[in-house]
Amino acid sequence: MTASHPLPAWRSALFVPAHVEKFVAKAHTRGADAIILDLEDSVPLPEKASARGAVPGAAAQIAGHGLDVLVRINRPWRLAVRDLEESICAQVHTIAVPKVASADHLAFIAEIIDEIEIDKGLTPGHTKLLAFIEGVGGLAQVDAIARASSRLIGLFLGAEDFSAEVGMLPTAEGLFGPNQQIVFAARRAGILPFGFVGSIADYSDLDAFRARIRQARALGFVGALGIHPSQVGIMNEEFVPSVEEVDHARGLLAAYEQALAEGRGAAAYKGKMIDAPVVARAREVLRAHAARS
Repeated sequence: MTASHPLPAWRSALFVPAHVEKFVAKAHTRGADAIILDLEDSVPLPEKASARGAVPGAAAQIAGHGLDVLVRINRPWRLAVRDLEESICAQVHTIAVPKVASADHLAFIAEIIDEIEIDKGLTPGHTKLLAFIEGVGGLAQVDAIARASSRLIGLFLGAEDFSAEVGMLPTAEGLFGPNQQIVFAARRAGILPFGFVGSIADYSDLDAFRARIRQARALGFVGALGIHPSQVGIMNEEFVPSVEEVDHARGLLAAYEQALAEGRGAAAYKGKMIDAPVVARAREVLRAHAARS
């Protein structure tokens, strides 16, 4: 089962604790394409209920500025159900589901959302899903998870939790392979891969972060999630084609179309042969550019 709706063009999504009013109030000024109201890791257990109750108002406030709003719910089922009942509303675009362990896990979340949307008079299918893969069990079933619900828009590897379960440090060397699996599974299912190779918790070295984001785009990721406003501009800049890439794509396609018009079966551009995958890549560059123009 693949997404049956348009996929978002998020370069950046910024986590904001749902219970911290001053962060919510400034969220729309940070430049992110989407805001993730967090009910999980950044919210202490005694604050879970108040954070949950703050979601509808916070979502309306942020969505009112034209941003997409996601809500990351908690993993324990009793908390997750309460989070869903409070969070599902017209202003919430997507539910981020942490620690997805199986396709059944995600399908059950989707079934609960079905019922809540009916109760609240929302259009069926309004609420989308973003699956966080944060354990080796989930990674082993990532293809099934990627096809578990038509609500699903994308996958993300939770590097810190994943590394802790594996017993490794969240280094680029250890996380490269798992992140590739996320990209491959998302592409096979026709949904979006989000992320980068490294720890989401490390934002102190912005030059290193830029290098990781640049690498992420080269690996096939379309956007990433951040925990600090200083990361947003870098994600926005790096997850779009450069001027040079756009010019190259236009020139390549012009050469290809001229060859077709002249009845030639082969074409070259700047000393390199043009074949179907090269043409497809150039068209994707122009599509991504047009989406942000």
